[in-house]
Amino acid sequence: MNIVRFFCGFFLIVICGFIQDKSFHLTIPPNWSLPIYDFNKNPLSKEKIELGRNLFYDPILSRNNTISCGSCHSPYNAFTHVDHALSHGIDDKIGTRNSPALMNLAWQPIFMWDGAVNHLDVQALAPIHNPDEMGESIESVVKKLQNSPRYISLFYKAYGDSIITGEYTLKALSQFMLTLVSANSKYDKVQKHQAEFTIQEQKGYSLFKQHCASCHQEPLFTTQQFANNGLLPDPELRDVGRMGITHNPKDSLLFKIPTLRNIEFSYPYMHDGRFKTLSQVLQHYNQGIHRSPTLSQHLSQPKQLSSDEKVDIIAFLLTLSDREFLFNPEFSFPRK
Repeated sequence: MNIVRFFCGFFLIVICGFIQDKSFHLTIPPNWSLPIYDFNKNPLSKEKIELGRNLFYDPILSRNNTISCGSCHSPYNAFTHVDHALSHGIDDKIGTRNSPALMNLAWQPIFMWDGAVNHLDVQALAPIHNPDEMGESIESVVKKLQNSPRYISLFYKAYGDSIITGEYTLKALSQFMLTLVSANSKYDKVQKHQAEFTIQEQKGYSLFKQHCASCHQEPLFTTQQFANNGLLPDPELRDVGRMGITHNPKDSLLFKIPTLRNIEFSYPYMHDGRFKTLSQVLQHYNQGIHRSPTLSQHLSQPKQLSSDEKVDIIAFLLTLSDREFLFNPEFSFPRK
């Protein structure tokens, strides 16, 4: 029976171009690879997605009921925050990193700036348990949800069972985050021959492919890998990046390469939010590279971009803005 269900699901993907169960389908954009996430283990449904959406925006996930996932991941800012460099948590605590933008998560094999989490279904445990973020435990979250008539009803609609568990909670959060697909920017329309770049955008695109695409590969605009991009380490944060997880000196100062989709809206930039503008980012690659043993080979030489070339690249980067995604009411705070 499981084999039959697997092959049926596979042929649905190939023939119809989407993953679906009885009540919801997730469209796979043209020319994209198949998602990495295994939907057979967590089939999408409208009820589970709606439950996850409610949980995402509910501060009940934090110890003092003040911080939600949406506190650091605003839909209008590509599901990150823009008002401060480092994430803020409960009791006015300040974290050590800028929150990553959330989109196209079904195609991501590993999560967090340092790759500390390798599956979306457990990703939410990291901020929930982090004392500087939500400072809570999943066991306590479940108890609070069990005392909520509204959530008892939402869980029953989603799972046909009013018994609330940590697994159901985490998988429902995954369901909502899996729907955050951004693939309808001007760039995407150009690829589908539905729009054309301006002369400046086309110049920027050519420069981008020459100078940036080795790390920010189309169409996701990331390789999902880790790299040392030449940032001078912050002497106060002392963040060693990936090495903090692997304890391998070769991973020192390596951070996950972020997507550039919706980059116009996801400032400040870098793992510690040190740059407020794209101009500052490009200036870093021109003249600010800090050399260290693990520096990416792609940055062994400064980029030496002219002022006009930097402007052209930024013009192209702005074509990655997907306003349909950013302002989709189905992704925003749920109205009761």
